[in-house]
Amino acid sequence: MNPYIGHETQISGVEEHRLTGGKGDGMRLYEICNGLGLELCVSPDRNGDITRLRFLGRNMSYMSPCGYVAPAYYDKTGSNWLSSFTAGYLTTCGLQAVGSPCTDQGEELPLHGSIANLPCEQAYWEEDEEDIRIHTVTRDEVIFGRKMVLNRTITVSKKENVFTIDDEIENRGDQTYPLEILYHMNIGYPLLDEDSVITIPSSEVLPRDEHAAEDIANWMHMEKPQAGYQERCYYHKFPDEFGKASIYQPKLETELQISFNAKELDGFVEWKMMGVRDYVLGLECGNCYPDGRDVMRRSGMLKFLAPGEKKHYQVKVELIPR
Repeated sequence: MNPYIGHETQISGVEEHRLTGGKGDGMRLYEICNGLGLELCVSPDRNGDITRLRFLGRNMSYMSPCGYVAPAYYDKTGSNWLSSFTAGYLTTCGLQAVGSPCTDQGEELPLHGSIANLPCEQAYWEEDEEDIRIHTVTRDEVIFGRKMVLNRTITVSKKENVFTIDDEIENRGDQTYPLEILYHMNIGYPLLDEDSVITIPSSEVLPRDEHAAEDIANWMHMEKPQAGYQERCYYHKFPDEFGKASIYQPKLETELQISFNAKELDGFVEWKMMGVRDYVLGLECGNCYPDGRDVMRRSGMLKFLAPGEKKHYQVKVELIPR
């Protein structure tokens, strides 16, 4: 008990809100403050993904023109996923598919899968002197098909400006299913602009296509917003299991750093989109590349989960003033 305060949220904690109006009407949001300048907004109606990220009062993430969109508006046809792509700091892609729409072994798969548009079956938080922990459970299950359950814990430190995303994915079916996941982490203005310094200590950088290859020498250089800009994606390979990527904004004297196991999450994607209002940098670790599940199967990169098997992934995010 702190004798100086009347309620614990005076310093740190979680507040639950609901949106009113627009396509986000009725959605629940957990507003989290660690008391040191780190603020997150978690959406239990969208897989426990992170919609907003702020540090010292400044925005760190990208909010797309779609804004908040409730799961009821999700259209899984082809690339219509984009119509409900809030982006935010984290949109989880998967679990049945990541990347381009395709047909794989007779199954029609939409852009980036459906997990980000599923509401959590359970969601709650707990807090102690060290951390705030958000727990969510999302069921990605269908009859005659995959039966995957995603148990997520987002741990926000109250001692330093760090949070971790811990996901445990379990196959509760009686068949082996493909498992794809991509942590679509989206950086926006003012952390992102033409002065931002991008550091990805990879051992190899591969362009996704010919358009990206034309400008591969500038993969680390950000630009001002440009009308008609076409996205460029670069695939980064790391020499060992220590995956890391960061963006530093000298005007804000702030760095955002992502770290992960590059052996488990072996498909790191840099998404460079310098468009007008579509101005975003994606630093995205995953267990595949976003080329479609059929392509991943042919390349041998597709992962699988056996009946009763569980898989754990962790991503750490740190905000550093310097």
